[in-house]
Amino acid sequence: MRGGWVYIMTNRPNGTLYVGVTSNLVRRVCEHREGLAEGFTKRYGLKRLVHAEWYDGIRDAIQRERNLKHWPRAWKVALIVRDNPSWDDLCPPAWHKPVDSRVKPENDGMRGGSDERPID
Repeated sequence: MRGGWVYIMTNRPNGTLYVGVTSNLVRRVCEHREGLAEGFTKRYGLKRLVHAEWYDGIRDAIQRERNLKHWPRAWKVALIVRDNPSWDDLCPPAWHKPVDSRVKPENDGMRGGSDERPID
């Protein structure tokens, strides 16, 4: 079983938050930045990676994502501030490469639909 990442994207410090899960963080962040990920992150311009956690098992990552999505907003903010107090973009410059929009992104463990909702 391969592992996965749980991550939080935002548009600015203390801005709108999105919690997601993926097996390929580099590709997923690039998809968000290029607007290839339809839905919540594209609609609200969430392009700043402010938190990421690696799990050896994708099931563990999915469970952590579900738990974080149910946390109060204040707890998520505290998690970000604990490890990234200035809300810096954790995406290194090497990751800022365009994704070919002609290629449909593979299913990387992201669940779409009803799970893409605002985080309060």
